[in-house]
Amino acid sequence: MDKIKKGDIVGRISYGKDILFRVQKVINKANGEKVVILKGMTIRIEADAPIEDLVLIEQERIDNNLRSLETKLEERVRECAKKLQQPIKKRFLGRSQGSEETGFILHLDGDKKYSDKSTKYYKKVGLKAVVRNVPESKQQYVVTDLLNRYHPDILVITGHDRYDS
Repeated sequence: MDKIKKGDIVGRISYGKDILFRVQKVINKANGEKVVILKGMTIRIEADAPIEDLVLIEQERIDNNLRSLETKLEERVRECAKKLQQPIKKRFLGRSQGSEETGFILHLDGDKKYSDKSTKYYKKVGLKAVVRNVPESKQQYVVTDLLNRYHPDILVITGHDRYDS
């Protein structure tokens, strides 16, 4: 078995390698077992797995997976942009900006990668948005101040997929 280390792209054998993960950390337990903390590459998920359940994924599969996701996202962006050109836009999005009406979005996200993606796609579809990368543990402390600062029409809070023990 190849040595699995932080940064590697792996799949879980027990799940048929259905999700590609990036290795975040390898933990050596007191009993000698190794547990790996994983973060989804294209799906927002965190998991752990015994190192024996992991296999390195070949670069071609990684590239194909990422290309496929990007193609799907681009198609969704095109569909969304087309829908925003239709009259329904004026019924649901209230703030006036020039001759077009648009809503203003405040988006908080706990994951920098997703914050950057969200910013990119809001721009592509022509929506006004402020995206802030705020760790989940701090979101509750900053949301009121950000609402008061930006006065958004829509608030999106993502990245809250963690729990405290």
